[in-house]
Amino acid sequence: MARDEERIARSQEQPIVGGLPDVPGIRAAIQLTPALGSHLLGLADALLVDEYPGATIERAEREMLAEAVSAANDCFFCMDSHGAHAAALLEKGGDTQLLPLLDAIKLGSFDEFSPKMRALIKIARTVGRAPRELTAADVAAALAAGATDADVQLAVLIASAFSMYNRMVDGFRARTSADLEVYHPRAAQIAEHGYGVRPPVAAARH
Repeated sequence: MARDEERIARSQEQPIVGGLPDVPGIRAAIQLTPALGSHLLGLADALLVDEYPGATIERAEREMLAEAVSAANDCFFCMDSHGAHAAALLEKGGDTQLLPLLDAIKLGSFDEFSPKMRALIKIARTVGRAPRELTAADVAAALAAGATDADVQLAVLIASAFSMYNRMVDGFRARTSADLEVYHPRAAQIAEHGYGVRPPVAAARH
């Protein structure tokens, strides 16, 4: 089944866990309790927004790692939302020539990425799938391609966190839209302010 067909099929599913807030995707987990929401949003900021000592990868590249892990896990809400977040950051930075890479990530195609990003994506996808399969050679290849130890750390941390987020979304069967446009308003907000600024309740219901 093609990705677009899978997305439509996923959008027609209903939550299988009761008592969830009537909002889509990871927001269903974020809004369960104030403390849980604060921790989930704070973790996203720590890994995708905040300065990470020694790291060289930009915010858009961190979002691409989150998108790549989510795509490998077939979590459409996370794949599509973080693809939109990466797009908003690329547009904000004037790097619109990189936008086609975001669709390639969803298809598992990484040939057009820099050697450093290819190596980091490989690390992230390996950790997301089977962390014990990550090898010293994988890490050495990333370092040889220009990644720092901190970049590798972020790739492992992002992969680990998004495997958790993906499982929250799909374990609940939280609602997921087939319309990619719904992610754009929140993506613009995140590009400007990060994750700690929560969307209004009305906006979250789209």
